[in-house]
Amino acid sequence: MLDRAIQQALRPVMTRAARALVRAGAGADAISFTGMAIGMAAAAAIAFEHYLTGLALLLLSRLLDGLDGAVARATAPTDRGGFLDITLDFLFYAAIPLGFALADPAANALPAAVLLASFIGTGSSFLAFAVMAEKRRLQSLAFPDKSFFFLGGLTEATETIAAFVAMCLWPQWFAPIAYGFAALCGITTVLRIAWGYAAFR
Repeated sequence: MLDRAIQQALRPVMTRAARALVRAGAGADAISFTGMAIGMAAAAAIAFEHYLTGLALLLLSRLLDGLDGAVARATAPTDRGGFLDITLDFLFYAAIPLGFALADPAANALPAAVLLASFIGTGSSFLAFAVMAEKRRLQSLAFPDKSFFFLGGLTEATETIAAFVAMCLWPQWFAPIAYGFAALCGITTVLRIAWGYAAFR
């Protein structure tokens, strides 16, 4: 819901940073892999109950996730880069709830499982819509710079990161945050199914 506004606000800063990275010889794929490695380190830190360390690593990982696309646009975007970006994103989004489940299985395993199940709904509806949109050569007006049709919703990347930040700051409230965000993801999934059903008649 907030991704477009956030991306537009950060675009000038990200563009300048991307140009500096390109001049330093950094490639978009290398930034993607680095961001993923840091994201996995964040999940590991959370699993060992180092929540603030996990938060710092999580935010750094997402910064690099934004920079890889900016670097790609400053050089030459590729299908491989677009594929890599979305695949690693989904792995990151799954790893953080898993980290909380491992930190306290008795309290967190069930809400983490519910949250991960809700991510299956948002992720599958997102990717399925993108596949059909590509087949019909549809273009996203909201996110024209993306490698494929980027379908929005109530819970996008910005909202997901905000939920993860809240979990790291208040880990004792992981369960209600997870259940609440899972409910919002459920609404997003229903909306996307309805949009797809209407769009692909």
